[in-house]
Amino acid sequence: MRATDRQVEAWLREDVGHRDVTNLVPGETTGRLVAKEAGVAAGLDAAKAVFEYLDVAVETLADAGDRIAPGDAVLAVEGPAESVLRGERVAVNIAGHASGVATKTRRAVEAAREVSDAVEIAATRKTTPGLRGVEKRAVAAGGGDTHRLTLSGMVMVKDNHVAEMGLEAAVRRFREQKSFATKLEVEVESPADAPRAAEAGADIVLLDNMPPAEVREGVERLPEGVLAEASGGIGIADVSDYAATGVDVVSMGSLTHSAPSLDLSFRTGE
Repeated sequence: MRATDRQVEAWLREDVGHRDVTNLVPGETTGRLVAKEAGVAAGLDAAKAVFEYLDVAVETLADAGDRIAPGDAVLAVEGPAESVLRGERVAVNIAGHASGVATKTRRAVEAAREVSDAVEIAATRKTTPGLRGVEKRAVAAGGGDTHRLTLSGMVMVKDNHVAEMGLEAAVRRFREQKSFATKLEVEVESPADAPRAAEAGADIVLLDNMPPAEVREGVERLPEGVLAEASGGIGIADVSDYAATGVDVVSMGSLTHSAPSLDLSFRTGE
């Protein structure tokens, strides 16, 4: 789902404030959004929505997921100078952030592919409030899996649930409440708990905060048909080690919460 008018209005209101004198520039102008470093394009649909909201003609020059090089133009605009200048910073911030997420995701996917053609690289719900849609689409542009988009996407029994109810009781309670179409995942913190979670009825077992050797042990203890996911503090440098353990999914919160923004520049009069 692309950025809505309400989202764009909120982004612009945050940047413009109550009285914008800076951008009271007469006449018409053109502009281009240009990459200053190599990366993977994302967020251009949201940047386009910003300019369209301001009645500026806009054309995207790259698709989500495209590799871009320094000097590549990814978006072009034409319209009233006041509107172009009013939208440019918001558009740059959104596209730069999303492209940074996509670029980091692509690096993680490439690291995984060095040792496995099957393992998925996934994001988590550790997203910026108000920007989840932008960030999740950026993960997909980078070749990653979006994981849960919301709490309703999958039932996940986490450590707090286990602490409150116990593993088996928590799984039993949520299996009774969920739809037949909804998967149930159980987070465990030791290899020995992996088969317990599977026997209790988990469709997916999340091996959380374990070194690769323990993740491999947990995977080997799981019965056939139960998916294994590794998560917890995994960085780009660690991806290949975890991908080699036999897990089906490596999930990384850092794809969204720690990705550096890709350096983009908006140039008018071009």
